[in-house]
Amino acid sequence: MVATGVLTRHDRVELIEGDMLDMAPIGVKHSAITTRLNEIFVLALSRSATIVVGGPVNLGEFSEPQPDLMLLKRRADFYGGRIPEASDVLLLVEISDSSLAFDQGVKLALYARYGIAEYWVVNVEASRVATYREPTAQGYGRKVEFGTTDTLTTQAFPDFAIPLSDIFG
Repeated sequence: MVATGVLTRHDRVELIEGDMLDMAPIGVKHSAITTRLNEIFVLALSRSATIVVGGPVNLGEFSEPQPDLMLLKRRADFYGGRIPEASDVLLLVEISDSSLAFDQGVKLALYARYGIAEYWVVNVEASRVATYREPTAQGYGRKVEFGTTDTLTTQAFPDFAIPLSDIFG
């Protein structure tokens, strides 16, 4: 679409269920939390997972969302040969300030339907993280919420713990 002039390389859009949707501008708190969480993942997991910030994930013919962060299975080519797919995703994270309803609605259903094993929604305003596991075609079977005094682990790396106070500052 960039080549034909429909979009510019600066347009912030993602493909969701066949619709091109504008992505909200990234706010200061959103950016800071993304940066903190990325650093936490890179320092602890860079040899165990590929950490991607804002990259696309291919979810069938009609959806290519761009989550804020992903932990992917390691590949020697760093996904240079193809866009990651659901089976490559160990953890997908959305940082939500203005997009909370969309991230816990449309995107939640999409990610569950494609079998994303673990999905986190970081609620910027409430300083909480909702974790979703056990995906099915109807949604996630397990949801647990955490606050700033809690410690969070990933399903893929259960020995790696993140104090949520480190994420929210």
